[in-house]
Amino acid sequence: MKILVINGPNLNMLGIREPDIYGRQTYSDLENYIKSVCAEKKIECEVFQSNHEGVLVDKIQAAYKVFDGIVINPAAYTHTSVAILDALKAVAIPAVEVHLSNVNEREEFRKLSYAGMACKKTYAGYSFEGYKKAIEFLAENFSKA
Repeated sequence: MKILVINGPNLNMLGIREPDIYGRQTYSDLENYIKSVCAEKKIECEVFQSNHEGVLVDKIQAAYKVFDGIVINPAAYTHTSVAILDALKAVAIPAVEVHLSNVNEREEFRKLSYAGMACKKTYAGYSFEGYKKAIEFLAENFSKA
């Protein structure tokens, strides 16, 4: 199985940005965590981050016929990007949405997820563990092996 992990804006600032909400671990720590989870499960993965909506859309489109699953943390674009929703729908690759914080317990505007409308499942509020849950869900339900 081959999984693409996409992270949206400001996740590169983990460890610096609002540590009370997102913790003190860095984006590098997150990348290493994801890669170790995938290695343990013998899953090939690519981890990608961008602060730019169009770049994220391009990455999703480029995943077509290349990846078996997508784990996506669209970050702020969760609540604003119909373009990311449409890209996920266009490629029709099984996707799982992840959020480090529990977005449903935060500001009202964070409760709407456009990307989530194209995802099979959402994990919010599990910190890094949410990525593991998403990877396991994809492996258990969409692995071609």
